[in-house]
Amino acid sequence: MSASYKTPGVYLVEKNAFPSSVVEVATAIPMFIGYTEKAEYKGQSVFNKPFRISSFAEYRAVFGESALMRFTLEDGGKVTPPKVRFRLFDAIRMFYQNGGASCYIMSVGPYGEEISEKALTEAIIPFEKEQEPTLVVIPEAVSLETADACANVQNAMLAHCAKMQNRFAILDVFDGYKEPRECISDFREKVTNFLNYGAVYYPWLNTSVVQSNEVTFANVENLDVLTKMLIDAVPAEPATKAEQIKAEIEKMAAVDVKDEAAVQTIHRTLSVICPNYATIMNLVREQLNLMPPTGAIAGIYTMVDNAIGVWKAPANVDVNGVITPAINLTNEEQEDLNVPINGKAVNAIRTFVGDGNKVWGARTLDGNSLDWRYINVRRTMIMLEESIKLASKAFVFEPNTANTWVTMKGMINNFLTSVWKRGGLAGSSPTDAFEVYVGLGETMTPEDILEGILRVTIKVALIRPAEFIELTFQQQQQKS
Repeated sequence: MSASYKTPGVYLVEKNAFPSSVVEVATAIPMFIGYTEKAEYKGQSVFNKPFRISSFAEYRAVFGESALMRFTLEDGGKVTPPKVRFRLFDAIRMFYQNGGASCYIMSVGPYGEEISEKALTEAIIPFEKEQEPTLVVIPEAVSLETADACANVQNAMLAHCAKMQNRFAILDVFDGYKEPRECISDFREKVTNFLNYGAVYYPWLNTSVVQSNEVTFANVENLDVLTKMLIDAVPAEPATKAEQIKAEIEKMAAVDVKDEAAVQTIHRTLSVICPNYATIMNLVREQLNLMPPTGAIAGIYTMVDNAIGVWKAPANVDVNGVITPAINLTNEEQEDLNVPINGKAVNAIRTFVGDGNKVWGARTLDGNSLDWRYINVRRTMIMLEESIKLASKAFVFEPNTANTWVTMKGMINNFLTSVWKRGGLAGSSPTDAFEVYVGLGETMTPEDILEGILRVTIKVALIRPAEFIELTFQQQQQKS
């Protein structure tokens, strides 16, 4: 430095006082893939482009409203759902109701006449260029026509997570509103690879997300059947009320369902004066409110991560916006879900008297693995790996010498100590919680150094959930 001092004066030289540090990466940034009403931001199309949002209001501004689902009525009051069911809008609603924050949306197209397995699968590929997402959610996989098509999308999700090594897939069970014997074994047969990078939840949920004002006669495909059912049920007395009901029914049959204001006016009137109409609309709303759980589960992951940490198992947590699970599971029915012979655990959502609806499982699909059996273990390791990996990029092309090794070891030690202090690692002291090795003769040979390889070995003691708590009671002799 002295060679550059040519003019007499005072020169300042700043030196870094603190070592490099590891910044903990975000752990709950889902990527949602599906169909939307629109995809437009500042006049530009964002179809087939990952787009980051931070609120449900922002979703609606960019991607629009829910699709108009039209149900078919049959004599006797049976309601048949439409062949094509778009689920992304309601999944995002459930996500934010259960603690969701920032997420990415990939719209593969506008609402139409089909949901494409090819479009959903190919939409995963652009996320290979996005580093931030840590969860993969495709609610509309279960809307595909067959269980095979759904499984193909889900296998692609798991393969993507394994390739990226920094994200985790949340899966639904195809036809998950049916009894376990009708859908679980089929799921386990078809979802086969990279099991430690995903978890599945069952059953579907009867929710309260769709409100009564969102369901009108516009949601009925065959208005002629609805008209006939209502006319047949009009009471003869009092005559004035009967005439009023018939007049509103005639308006309903003639109105353009695209005229939302007129539809809402007739709907509100009929809901008040015609009990049979209100009953039928409630049946339609119940069908709309039957939803797969992944949107809610992604929100729960986010809430638990932000409140406690990624090392806390996302279980024994209330599911908001839910009336009941579609199937009320017993302890005996959950046995095979939680600990099957093939290890493909299915996490149950159960209702408990006086305690509400809770996520009652925390296992990955790789239940036979002692390393990756639990969701929080897999996701904590993803967080540690990604955080340290990104921080270590600063040392690429640095001299492969003891100074670099000491600096890296100190940086990683400091980071893991901070995680341990917050309860993220097991052990009564840092030395019990983790070990970091780096150096010649320790992790590297002279040949490694000649080839430009710097090896760091990190061992961490991760936290397993207390899944089975055994209480032992016995009587003791009276002492007084």
